Amino acid sequence: MVGKNSNRRLDVLGYIIILVILALVTRLGFLQLVHGTDFRKQSDNNRIRLMPIAAPRGIFYDRNGVPLVSNRPGFSVSLVPITGPIPDDVINRLAVILGMKPEEIRQKISQRDNPLEPIRIKSDVGQEVITMIEEHRSDLPGVDIEIQSVRNYINQELGAHLFGYVGEISDTELAKKKADGYKSGDIVGKFGLEQVYDKDIRGTDGGGQVEVDVGGKPIQMLGKKEPVPGNNLVLTIDAKIQKAAEKAMDEQLVYLQTKLGNVNAKAAAAVAMNPKTGEILAMVSRPTFNPNLFNGGISSKDWKIINDNPFNPMQNRAIAGEYPPGSTFKIITGTAALELGKVTPEEKILDTGRHWLIPKGNAMNEALGWIDFRTALSKSDNVYFYEMGNRVGIDDLEKYARMFGLGAFTGINLPGEADGLVANRRYKEKVYGEDWYLSETFDAAIGQGFQLATPLQMAMVMSEVANGGHRYRPYLVSKIVAMDGATLKTFQPEEVGSVKISSRNLNLIRDALADVAKPGGTAAYVFDGFPIAIAGKTGTAENPHGDDHGWFVAYAPFDNPTVAVAVIVEQGGFGSDSAAPIARKILEAAFNIQSKGEAGDNARIIPPRTAL
Repeated sequence: MVGKNSNRRLDVLGYIIILVILALVTRLGFLQLVHGTDFRKQSDNNRIRLMPIAAPRGIFYDRNGVPLVSNRPGFSVSLVPITGPIPDDVINRLAVILGMKPEEIRQKISQRDNPLEPIRIKSDVGQEVITMIEEHRSDLPGVDIEIQSVRNYINQELGAHLFGYVGEISDTELAKKKADGYKSGDIVGKFGLEQVYDKDIRGTDGGGQVEVDVGGKPIQMLGKKEPVPGNNLVLTIDAKIQKAAEKAMDEQLVYLQTKLGNVNAKAAAAVAMNPKTGEILAMVSRPTFNPNLFNGGISSKDWKIINDNPFNPMQNRAIAGEYPPGSTFKIITGTAALELGKVTPEEKILDTGRHWLIPKGNAMNEALGWIDFRTALSKSDNVYFYEMGNRVGIDDLEKYARMFGLGAFTGINLPGEADGLVANRRYKEKVYGEDWYLSETFDAAIGQGFQLATPLQMAMVMSEVANGGHRYRPYLVSKIVAMDGATLKTFQPEEVGSVKISSRNLNLIRDALADVAKPGGTAAYVFDGFPIAIAGKTGTAENPHGDDHGWFVAYAPFDNPTVAVAVIVEQGGFGSDSAAPIARKILEAAFNIQSKGEAGDNARIIPPRTAL
C-alpha cells in the first residue's frame, strides 16, 4: 500500500517536472522565435556603441589659393547611456565641469534619435575640462571624450562678417532641416557663407561600431566608416586687399577718435569689387567679432561684450547698413540732368553760397561763383545740384536712382542684406500722409532727406560709371571644389540691369570724378602722389543722431577700371578726412603700391575741414 502511494507521488512529481520543462522550453522558444530580434538588439545596445565621426567642413580659399578658414582637431564631451538612464548625480557633476545648467544637459538627452549613439553635450572643450573629467572618471560613468574637427578662422577677426560662424543646431533649425538629414548635436553654419553654403561644405559624417564592456570602456572596433569631408569654397576675395582694408579701417578709426576729435567714429564699412564682373575683392565691417569664440558655444562673458556694444558688432554694415549717400548721390543727379537735357556741359550757374528759391546752401557758406557741370561735381557744389534737382524733379530723380540699382537688393548671396530707400512721393504719402515739397527734392538731389543706400549699393553705382552702365550681381564664391580637386560648380558674372548714358555724358561725369583726386578737388590732398589715375567722389551725410557720416567712392585705374571701392565711416565727419584715406590704402594694396608711410613719410596732411 505504502509502495503504491509512493509510486503515485513520484509519478505526479515527474509529470510536474515534465510540465515545467515543457513550459520552459515553450517559453524559451517563444522568446527566441518571437522576441529574439528585440532581445538581440537590446543586448547589442549594451555591448555595441556607434561612435560618430564628424566630417570636417570644407576649407575657404581666397582667389589666389590662400586658406582663410580651415579646421583643427578638438575635443567634445558626450554621454553614453550604458545600462539605463543617465543618473542625476552624473548629470549634475558634468554640468559643473562644463559650466552648464543640468537642465541644458537633460534637454540634449531628451532630443537623441538613436539610443546607440553618444549624446554630444559640448563641443571644443579645453584641456582643463578633459583633465577634470579624467580625474573624476570613476564618478562619471557614461561620460565620453571624442576627437572632433573644429572650425578654425585662421586670421581671427579677418572677414568675420563674410565667413560667419558655426554652432550647434538649434531646435528651430532642426525642425526645418531634419528632413535633409540634420540631427541633434550637428554643427551648422549660423551666419555668412557658413550658413549660405552649409549643405555644400558640411560633408558626410562617418562612424564606428565599438564593442564596450559593462563599464562602457571600448574593447574592440567592430567596423568603421570614414567621414567624407565637405567641399571647399574658392572665394572672389583677395586676402591681401582684405587685410589691407581691415588694417586701414582700424587705424583710421583710432586716428579720427584721438586726433580729429570724432570720438564716436567707431563704426565703418568698406567694399571693393571688380566693376567688370561683380566679384567682391574685399568687404569690411566695423566693429567686428572673432568667430572662433562661437566654437563649442560662446561664453556668457564673451557674448556680453558683443551684445553690450552699442555699435552692434554682429551687423554687416557693408550690406545691411543704410545711410544717406550724401554727395556721392550727385553722380546720379548729374546723370539724370545731363541725360534729360536739363543742363548742358557748357552752361554755367551762379553759386552765391545759397540757392535763390529755397535758402539752402553750401557747407561753411562757401560760394564758387559761375561754375559748369564738371567743376560743380569735382568740387561737390550743393547749390549747383540743388538747381539740378529743381530742374529734374523728384519723379525723374527716383527713376534714375532705381536705374542705378538703389532701393533694391543687389542679390549678393549673403543673409541680412538691406535694400535702402529711394526718395519718392509715394513713400512720404504712405508713411507720413503728406504732400511732397520742393525742399525735399533739393535734399534728395544731394543724397539727403529720405535717400538711403548701403555701401555695397554705392560700390555698384561707382562700378556702373566705371564699366559704361552695366550692373552685375555681386558675388563672393567663384567655385565649389571637391576634396579631390574636381570643380563641382562655377559662378560667372551675371548682368542684372543697366543704365543708359550717352558716351558724351558718361565721359563728362568720369572726367569730373577724376578731377576730385587732382589739385583743387575735394580729395586732392589724400591722393597726392598716387601713381595711378583714379576717379572718385567724396560725400558727407548729415546724421541727426550725432556727427556727420563720411563717404568716399572711387574706381581705378581711370582708363581701364578693375577695382571699385566704397567706404563709409559713421560719425567720421567729412568724407575726405575719414573715408578717403581708407580707400587709398585699399587701392594701394590692390595695385601693389607702396604707401606714404612705407616710403618714410608718416605725417598726415590735415586740410581745412570744408570738403564735402
